[in-house]
Parts: sequence; structure tokens; C-alpha cells
Amino acid sequence: MSSAMTNSTTRLLLFAAKLGYQTRSFEEAARKLDVQLVYVTDRCNRLDDPWGDHAIAVHFESPEAAAYSVMEVLRGQEVTGVLALGDRPAAAAAYAARGLGILYNHSASVEACRSKLRMREVFRDAGLPVPWFRSLPVVPTPEPTLARISFPCVLKPLSLSASQGVMRANNREEFLAGATRLRRLLESAEIHATREPHLDQMIVEGYIPGREVAVEGLLTDGTLRILAIFDKPDPLEGPYFEETIYVTPSRLPETKQTQIVDCANSAVRALGLTHGPVHAEFRVNEDGVWPIEVAARPIGGLCARALRFCSNKLEESIGLEELLLRHALKLPGSDALREPEASGVLMIPIPHSGILEKISGQEAALATPGITDLLITARLHDYIAAWPEGSSFLGFLFAKANTAGEVERAIREGHRKLEFVISPRLPVEHPVTHKLPAAGD
Repeated sequence: MSSAMTNSTTRLLLFAAKLGYQTRSFEEAARKLDVQLVYVTDRCNRLDDPWGDHAIAVHFESPEAAAYSVMEVLRGQEVTGVLALGDRPAAAAAYAARGLGILYNHSASVEACRSKLRMREVFRDAGLPVPWFRSLPVVPTPEPTLARISFPCVLKPLSLSASQGVMRANNREEFLAGATRLRRLLESAEIHATREPHLDQMIVEGYIPGREVAVEGLLTDGTLRILAIFDKPDPLEGPYFEETIYVTPSRLPETKQTQIVDCANSAVRALGLTHGPVHAEFRVNEDGVWPIEVAARPIGGLCARALRFCSNKLEESIGLEELLLRHALKLPGSDALREPEASGVLMIPIPHSGILEKISGQEAALATPGITDLLITARLHDYIAAWPEGSSFLGFLFAKANTAGEVERAIREGHRKLEFVISPRLPVEHPVTHKLPAAGD
């Protein structure tokens, strides 16, 4: 970002929990559109701009104070649009947008998306299908019979994302073990450092069987446009719920896809979301479509690279990041449709926690017909945590083909060729070599 901020510059506030591979995609799109990104991040405000990007340092756990800090820095400077990456920055973005007079979601709606408990209450009150649910303290460990818990059920932290800490319990013993494990996670130094609210509480709800899908959408003045429906071909049945494969277009029957779209519209209306990107998760079974979560942000990580958009207004196809910039800044091309080819991404799962010692098979995976890219984001010699304690992936594997079935097959074949060596955290004589099966095998 240029250090000179003139009033003639088209400027967009980008709220991000950290500056990494996702923000770099926005940087590329911003350069193409001649747009200046003003970063708002939760880095330490005592650091003297170590990355040279002139980011505004805030604390996202205090969204109103963060918004005030942003408005103080930008006093007298014109800002045209606002975007947020990740769940934590979205609330601060909403408060800042309101203070700057920029069209965006209301802060109360975004705050409701941040709490799994509040979201369940909103969906229930709007008449949407929800499982039974209740909030319980993490300490002392609840006794299921006294808490009126039935099985199977799912234990969740109230505000963590990426299915971190989410566990299924099929009986009393599994519930007690899961509650103890969740308490340890929420009491860990890593989680406390995030200053997330309600770390002393968990939500317990009935397990919803069925297939899971993800919906990527874009709201304009309260009208939701569906950008893509992703199938998740691997069953997410527990005991943990690590994401793996996303493939679009969906292979569900058109009638079922219509029900998903209807449920997505009902869910965003119930939450009061009106403007900007939406990422939502749904369960589909014989009883209908169940909203799991709705987030006022785009799809996370590098998964957005599985989406390309084209229209007769554009000379070439564009990525989701450019589409969102065009939408936020009211530039032509924000109505582009997803390209006709099927596409997908594998969020490469972590087989077990430990130190990542070695990666091999990348060239073979990239040579797999249909595979378009492989990006390893985990760093060698770093500790990586598997689910439910973990919340990141080893990397991302992308594919394109004529059909969704071909995309899925390419991803599974490419994944089979990757090999990771992960050793326990404590020193041992021999590291564990794990030849990864295809996700879902």
C-alpha cells in the first residue's frame, strides 16, 4: 500500500486477522483495478510497520474500539468500500463501515454470525429447522443426564471457526471425554491469546445426519446471489469434522439445490445480513435442508482459487477476490457468473499432530490429469495440530474438468501421490512416515 493517501485514490478497507496467502490474492486484484488496499489487522500496535504495508493495527476482540481507531487514522480520507476476511475481523468492519457511511452489514447481524449459540437462537425464532441445543459451562464438566443431553450430540465452542473443537459424542463416555478435551483446548495459551469471548462456555446440540454442502453467495442491498454450491463428497460424520474436498457444481438434484438456495435466503434474512460476501454451511437429509452456519465473509484460506467468473463485460475470467473488489467498489463485472467448467479443491488434511519433517510427491500430484495447482502452506519443521485441536491444513490441491465427478477423481488420485513425514513433538528415534490415503478412503 502506498504511504501517500490522496483523496483522488480509490481506497478499500480490508480487515484481515493476518496478512498471508489470502490477502496476496486481493493485492493482485487490487493492482489490476488500480485500487489502494488499506489493511486493518490485529498485529501488535507497538511494531513499527515491520512489513512496510502501512496496516492499521487494532484489536478485533474489541470491534467498536477497533472501528474508532480506523476512523481516527483515516480522518479526512475518502474510503469507497469495506471487506473482511475471517470471522473475527467482520464485526470491526461492520462498525467501521457504519461510521464511515459505507454500505455493509449491520454490526448486530455480524455479531450474531460470530456466536454459534446466538445463530441457533435466530434460526429457531425464524422458524428454520434446528436441532435441540443448549449452552453449558465448560467447568465443571456437565453430567449429560442432568443436562438433559441425548445422543448422538455435537459439542462446540461458541465462537471458534473451521470446526476447531467440534466433536461428536454417541454416549455418556464419549461426551465426558469430549467435554474434557474441549475444556483443555479452550484453556490453552494459544486460544486464550485470541481473546475470543465465552471461552468458558460450549454449545451442545443434536447431531444432524445427512450430506453437507457449502454455499458461496454475494448480497446486494438484501438480495442474495448464489455464486456456487459446493458438494462435500467425504462424509462429515465425526468424531471430528475436518473439511476436505469441495466440488462445484453440485451433483444434487435440482429440486434439492432449489431447497438449499431457499434455505440460504431464509437464513441470511433471519440474521439481517444485507451486503457483501456470505459463506454458509448446510446439512441435507430426508427431512429437508438444515442451516449449520452462516458467515459474513468469503470462503477462507486459498479455497477461493477454485472459483473463476466470466461475463461479456470482462476480457478474461476473474477470481473471487476481484469479483468481491468490483462488488464492494461498484465497478462493472461484479455480476459475472461462475465459469461453466467443474472445479474443486482439497484442503489437505493433517493425519496426526506432530512436527512436519518432509513432503514428497508434489510433482507426481501435479502431473495427475485434471490437477491445476498444488500449494503447500504448512512449513517444514513447524508443529501442526490435527483436528479437533487444529484449525489449518497442510495445503490446497486444485482441479478442473468437464464434470464434478472427474474433478473429485482427479483430486483423490493427486492426493494419493502426496507423502508427508510427521514426527511426534517429543524427540524419538524414528519419525512416523504417513502415506496419505485419498480423503474419504
